[in-house]
Amino acid sequence: MGRNSIMTDVCVNEKVNPILIAAHELMKMYTKATGALISIQDHNYTLIPEMSEHIFTPKNICLFCIKHQKHIDAKNFQDLGANPCRKMHLNAMRESYHFGGSCTYMCSLGFLFWTSPIYQNDRFAGAFLGSGYLGTSIDETCQRMQRMCKGAVSEKDIRKLLCNFPCGEPRKIKSLAELLLTCARYISVGSDKSYSSMKRRSEQQSALSANIADLKNRYPQGDDQPGYPLEKERKLLEVLRRGDIDSGKRLLSEIISVLFFLYPDQFRYIQYRAIELAVLISRIDLSPGFYSRAALKANNRYFKSIQETNNIVELTDTLYRIVDNLAGQISSFRGIHHAWALKKAEHYILDNFTRKISLEEIATASGFSAPYFSTIFKEEMGENLSSYLNRLRVEKACYMLTDTNLSLSKIVGACGFEDQSWFSKIFKLYAGISPGKYRNQGGKLASKFPKMEFSDNYKLLTKN
Repeated sequence: MGRNSIMTDVCVNEKVNPILIAAHELMKMYTKATGALISIQDHNYTLIPEMSEHIFTPKNICLFCIKHQKHIDAKNFQDLGANPCRKMHLNAMRESYHFGGSCTYMCSLGFLFWTSPIYQNDRFAGAFLGSGYLGTSIDETCQRMQRMCKGAVSEKDIRKLLCNFPCGEPRKIKSLAELLLTCARYISVGSDKSYSSMKRRSEQQSALSANIADLKNRYPQGDDQPGYPLEKERKLLEVLRRGDIDSGKRLLSEIISVLFFLYPDQFRYIQYRAIELAVLISRIDLSPGFYSRAALKANNRYFKSIQETNNIVELTDTLYRIVDNLAGQISSFRGIHHAWALKKAEHYILDNFTRKISLEEIATASGFSAPYFSTIFKEEMGENLSSYLNRLRVEKACYMLTDTNLSLSKIVGACGFEDQSWFSKIFKLYAGISPGKYRNQGGKLASKFPKMEFSDNYKLLTKN
């Protein structure tokens, strides 16, 4: 069933986002399957009246809080604005929106809630908010509710109300939250990048928070504070030059953590140091003369993004994206560099394979050391150098056996084999039959030569 196939029987204001109308129908199915109470908020975190009549039910514990904390017997949507937990729900929905995932939390009475964001073309369109399960024991929640209402509701009536709320085991609530997030992704349109982007940012902020917590433990308030980690900055550039992107991201997170730890109220200063870091990273020299126009253009966008941001999340994410951009450059450069080296090696082999040639000779022609050349040759060509040479020599021998009248001994020498016995063994290994039989059958092979696969970079260069 596609998104557009979800029809609604609810008459709503024409200004309501159609995605949210479809979300309402999907939530009916979710509610039937799970027994949860689900509400839908729009992009302003506001309930849509035409879709929310069902929340005026004993299963909505927020009505209890409004009645006994604000002394309002909520009967309409205006009354819901008095919800004492409104700020808690808003913060949870905003968190799920900023980090692109589900957010699970528990209110002061012990009731569980979970929320997931809905996107439209990478913009926040609204949110699902789920509830209906207990996160603590019935006895404990009953006591909390009695304290809140100050005896206005009997214990018997509270326990009767709690019969609407099954206990939610952590694994079950996690599954309900994940299912809700799946529904949100299903409804969202043109926003696949939003969820992956938000998840990436969430992971970045988790690492940042852990680093800052560690710094607070190591440097309690009032003690001497650490200085700017210049040594980590030097190490960062060093590992990035080597192409160790994972270590680079870890060091970058540690540097940013120190900045936020030292200057928590000086965002502009942190922004300035972030721009300095971005410039240093973007100027890492991969190889003389190698720097693409696209890379320069991307870095200019990143610098502008850092200048315009006004929050930690976007600033951190931009620095990480600069490192990812560098990783792409390194990968591209290495692929092209290897391809050029292999092309030079190929020319050398084709000019010299009819004699005995060594790995050292070919590696020298490519510009790489013998061990490194041997490694990249196997990665790019799919076989080791000796196998490749034997294949070329057998192919040459096949031609000479059928298109010339040269003796076997002369063909052996002309194809670079040391002796006839070794030639016969290698020929049969690749051709499937002996050289003599191959000639007698007019060049018919008993087996086909295995196909050699080359990298895209190498294929591109060999066309030029």
